[in-house]
Amino acid sequence: MGIFIRSAHVMTMDAVTGSEPIVRSIRIDDGVVVAIAADLEPQDGDRILDGSDRLVTPGFVNAHTHSWEMLYKGRYENLPLEMWMALAYPILGDSRIEPELVRLRSTLFAIESLEAGVTTVVDDVLENPGQDWDQLTAVFDAYDEVGIRANISGHIISKPFVDTLPFVTDYLPQDITHEIRSHPVPTAGEYLAFSRKAFEQLHGRGDGRLRYMVAPSAPQRCGADVLVGATALAREFDAECHIHVLETKTQLVTGSEMYGQSLVSYMNEIGALSPNTTLAHGIWLTENDMSSIAAAGTSISHNPISNLKLGSGIAPWRALRDAGVNLGLGTDGCSSSDSPRMLDVVKMTALLHKVTTPDIAAWPQIDEVLRAATVGGARSALLQDTVGSLAVGMAADLVLYDLETMAFTPRQKLDHQLVYSENGSSIDTVIVAGRVVVENGSVTTVDRAAVRAELAERLADIIARQDALDSRNRPLLESFTSMYRKAMQTQGAVNRFSGDERGWLV
Repeated sequence: MGIFIRSAHVMTMDAVTGSEPIVRSIRIDDGVVVAIAADLEPQDGDRILDGSDRLVTPGFVNAHTHSWEMLYKGRYENLPLEMWMALAYPILGDSRIEPELVRLRSTLFAIESLEAGVTTVVDDVLENPGQDWDQLTAVFDAYDEVGIRANISGHIISKPFVDTLPFVTDYLPQDITHEIRSHPVPTAGEYLAFSRKAFEQLHGRGDGRLRYMVAPSAPQRCGADVLVGATALAREFDAECHIHVLETKTQLVTGSEMYGQSLVSYMNEIGALSPNTTLAHGIWLTENDMSSIAAAGTSISHNPISNLKLGSGIAPWRALRDAGVNLGLGTDGCSSSDSPRMLDVVKMTALLHKVTTPDIAAWPQIDEVLRAATVGGARSALLQDTVGSLAVGMAADLVLYDLETMAFTPRQKLDHQLVYSENGSSIDTVIVAGRVVVENGSVTTVDRAAVRAELAERLADIIARQDALDSRNRPLLESFTSMYRKAMQTQGAVNRFSGDERGWLV
């Protein structure tokens, strides 16, 4: 049985009409769009959806997120990345959770994402101190059941944490430095073998909806053997290689201190940039960095809300686009941005960069912001031939918005209202791979109330464990703060803060 959407306002996000709404009917069969036309008629047995008061768009692609932070939502405030990591990535103590809790966490994240119109997530899953096979499988199991599309990682940090930051050992007590360095870290061989097994056994589950991706945490957090090996493995399996790069000024300083060059220049030198690579954040980039990224065909996931909450800086949106870099949009994790709602990110992207220059022509345009949230994210996820636009032969991953809500009242320019007025409350139906997964605004594939009840039963224990980890790691903050201040006071090649950097340089 197919699905027929009759006479809806449609944003195809294709090369012809882009984000301009046009009235079309859509027919879906066997998980894909089989027809889009103004004069289309349903076939016998089709389920018919009235589109007369509906806006249909491709589902959003969340090009960078961390479902593992779902249980840390709303927990931290006013902590720059490196200090936030001391707590959210517990450096002292084992925060490992059992696979059943991973399954619950992932299910909650998938539900919230789908109900917010996100049909694809690039989920950089980290477990501390390391991910095991049962934990990874639990994520695939949860996403398979809920019905979302996802790239799912094995995330690796292959260096002791104190050796991934500049200056920090100057401030940490020696016994703590020794303790952190005594913790075992995975080798390149172990990680690449784990990832090959994941590609062979998990990649392509859910009729191709669920894909494995490699995820070296960052060039300063992984050895060259991990970076180069992961890049090669991603290309072998036509999959994504997902890496955090130049998220903060501290990382800009790290490149100079650790490698005598920018982190992007280092990656380019060792062969760790490729068309399969996505760099998360990419804030503190030089013009040469941007040129290298564009030449390599590497994508960037722009995460403005997380970048603002962690005080990381403002990414050079227009310069990246002018350089020819493919941009996707991401929420980042639920502890550094506290929500997987991509509509928040879309609106922030459209607004934030207007205050970086008085040049009106350089401000983000509605169409290019929506393209980054759909087509650009699909390209970064190596899914450009599957999702991101509505066209014959593409996967039927789409969202129906109710136009009878206040967000679209009065009806003016629907693309503008989607970006600036809508917050997700108008979402009526979400379809992934031709399957209705959200109806009347609520997920249909799992018992949402039962999932929340399960969390409620476990929440006291979860919070008690997090409180204990925070208590154990909080003494690190004084030393990390001293490191942060020294990095901020160090002259860098660029400034991505909104203020005059001369005010805090030594």
